[in-house]
Amino acid sequence: MENRMLLGKTVIDGFVICETGLHIGASKENMEIGAIDAPVVRDPVTREPYIPGSSFKGKLRTLLEKALSPSEPKLLKKRNIGTDKNPVKIHVCDNSNEATSCKLCRLFGSTAGRAEGSDNFPSRLIVRDLYLTPESVERLSDIDTGLQYTEWKFENAIDRVTSAANPRQIERVPRGAEFKLEVIYNIEDLEHLETDLKNLKLAFELLELDALGGHGSRGYGKISFKIEKIEAMSIDYIKDKSKIAGHVVCKSLDETEIMRINSLFNTSKM
Repeated sequence: MENRMLLGKTVIDGFVICETGLHIGASKENMEIGAIDAPVVRDPVTREPYIPGSSFKGKLRTLLEKALSPSEPKLLKKRNIGTDKNPVKIHVCDNSNEATSCKLCRLFGSTAGRAEGSDNFPSRLIVRDLYLTPESVERLSDIDTGLQYTEWKFENAIDRVTSAANPRQIERVPRGAEFKLEVIYNIEDLEHLETDLKNLKLAFELLELDALGGHGSRGYGKISFKIEKIEAMSIDYIKDKSKIAGHVVCKSLDETEIMRINSLFNTSKM
């Protein structure tokens, strides 16, 4: 793998707000009679529902891949990361040289292919697990659904030929719940900084128009973002907070704010 530098960090802090019920499924290994057919994933200690960073990051990647494909023909090349019986085909660059010039893989990372000379390209993007805010935990503790912090959603699948019903119970995080968001972008190449942040903004906007988790076509998983601050920090500032020239705080990923971040690092380079 080629040598990679770390020039700084851009930290995006905010919240993900459930505009409709959210279902991100968990394992059903310990099923009981009368239990929910599709439970949500929960923290094993607090039992609070949460959004795994892997689920959130994977959705961002999928949406950005679809959006960039018309103008980036290389993204049409797919690799099966699943099995022969259950194929999962996504674009993944085979080596770090390809990934560096790929708008998708340099943000989200890529794993080595089978060809000789293939290697990994670690993601520039770090997505933390998203946990309920204390206010949401308190609010959801008071709801009377028979479940802890969540709600039941009863659905019925009808056989189109026999009209037989197949009822099921799906667990959801209720509308209005808020999760703490922290996404970190590692600044490694100033030539890519502006483009990468614009593509990250695009992925956020696409997710607001799509759905997070399962059953999105049936109304689940509509979310919105509330960004509190975006903090860009050079390595010098991280080592010595008195060097304020290597630090800027923004309120959004709008073009003018992205240019402020870009200027911070390109000016310090001079």
